[in-house]
Amino acid sequence: MIGKKLPIGKKLPIGKKLPIGEEFFRNIRTKGFYYVDKTEFISELLMTRGSVNLFTRPRRFGKSLNMDMLKAFFEIGADASLFEGLKIAEEKELCEQHMGKYPVISVSLKDVGGEDFQTAYETFRTIISEEAARLDFLMESESLMPYDKAKFQRMAENQWEKPSDFYNSLKLLTRLLRKHYGTAVIVLVDEYDVPLDKAYQNGYYPQMVNLLRSIFSQALKTNENLEFAVITGCLQIAKESIFTGLNNFKIRAVSDIRFAACFGFTDQEVKDLLDYYGLGEKFELFKEWYDGYRFGNIHIYCPWDVLSQCDKFRESANARMEPHWENSSSNSIVKDILEHSDEAVRAEIEALISGEYVEKPLIPGLTYSDIDSGEPQKRQTYLWSILYASGYLTDAAEPLGKVHKLVIPNREILEIYKEKIRAWFQAKTVSDTEQWQRFCAAIKTGDAGTVQSMFNGFLAASISIRDTCSRKERKENFYHGMLLGLLRAEGSWIVKSNAEAGIGYTDIMIMVPPEKIGCIIEVKYAEDGAFETACSQAMRQIEATGYASALRAEDLRTIHKFGIACYKKSCKVVHEKE
Repeated sequence: MIGKKLPIGKKLPIGKKLPIGEEFFRNIRTKGFYYVDKTEFISELLMTRGSVNLFTRPRRFGKSLNMDMLKAFFEIGADASLFEGLKIAEEKELCEQHMGKYPVISVSLKDVGGEDFQTAYETFRTIISEEAARLDFLMESESLMPYDKAKFQRMAENQWEKPSDFYNSLKLLTRLLRKHYGTAVIVLVDEYDVPLDKAYQNGYYPQMVNLLRSIFSQALKTNENLEFAVITGCLQIAKESIFTGLNNFKIRAVSDIRFAACFGFTDQEVKDLLDYYGLGEKFELFKEWYDGYRFGNIHIYCPWDVLSQCDKFRESANARMEPHWENSSSNSIVKDILEHSDEAVRAEIEALISGEYVEKPLIPGLTYSDIDSGEPQKRQTYLWSILYASGYLTDAAEPLGKVHKLVIPNREILEIYKEKIRAWFQAKTVSDTEQWQRFCAAIKTGDAGTVQSMFNGFLAASISIRDTCSRKERKENFYHGMLLGLLRAEGSWIVKSNAEAGIGYTDIMIMVPPEKIGCIIEVKYAEDGAFETACSQAMRQIEATGYASALRAEDLRTIHKFGIACYKKSCKVVHEKE
């Protein structure tokens, strides 16, 4: 049955398991998971690598799985059966020369963090100690001297004599492995920038920079025991901060053509996956929601989104499309930047939300400390660079030098932008307690004139949606969300969005049970400023669909009906009382 379209409501064929959150290559290949073949990454890496290779991609684009795949391929004792039937297996000479031929050190720094530097430092030590314990066969090596084994044992037991021993830990491991095997070592470091992000958020950024610089410079700079290193992260931290003095240091960023298809899913890969699970007819939906990232010269989907939504459809053929990436990936720095942006930035974000693009010069390498320093123009450049590297923006076309034409990638990220701005809008408005309370009181008493005047004031002081080719429904949803944020701040009210009422769904329904008051609000977008027409449509919809019936059923005696028409940064409000 796999690949056939099923009737609505029927469960989809089981097939292979979806590898949601599975980062171990061996598990995927041996435990019945679906695998999107990314093994060409291995051959491309071998053909073009430097001594140190940094790959930057947004969160949840398959970096960790690719790193584990490299480990499974290169490490001495590799299981060739894991790669049977994959693209890399077709390159027999390459496999014969490189598969299972190298000692490998592999660490992930995704858990290095904490509220203070000491906590992060101790976590880092534990991670290195655990990797040493994985290599405990070195204690039996006849090639190592007793003093080598003594140092190694202290490392494996997390009992370094002094901090400098920890700083030298990765370099020491490469030396011991080289002595044991007689072969240079491959070093894999995943999520190298996570400790920096956490340090920035918790106030110990300089200490973490110094720690990483000490460890990386010793392990990666002029280390004769190193074959090559692969490092992954979200942001490209300036070389001067972390990788000082490294020679033959290659950076493979989002805009690079090489390796473009190695992270994330391509169109064809998504089509094949959906066909396999009998979801081929939903391809256009997946494209609208999760495609749009431009890596090099091709378009890429976020794998986490595709797999998570595919899983939803396996539960029910009637599942709704949902955002998944935001809930799986915390970029606190983006939230911080958006909440403290100035009027110029907010105006440009308005343009992005409305489907337009902005042209910005981007900085390939940055430091977190730069974000809080310098002139406003420079800080804004860092802002756009981080939004781009983090996956909140992508290229609309091939960049012209450092200048990028930036757009929001897809519908999922568009919804994230709306939520961020709504949160800022709500916080800003509600912080003016007197004005916000007047607005809520006007809603409760049906004072349409005050509601209109104050909502116009809120719109003028904050954000809008531009009159572009965006669908009317999206524009209405934008204003709907703004109103909802204001009204939900009144904690004593019951506020429902898109609630079923009568024979349809009302935009916003409010219940104030102690006072027996209910409100129905229908929001319309006034095309070309036709406020009267839009208000009339809203009120007719309230009457035709019997929205007020749900409030009567709750024994609410006073019912206010509001039709609100919005256009750019203006609105008109009409009201009827029942």
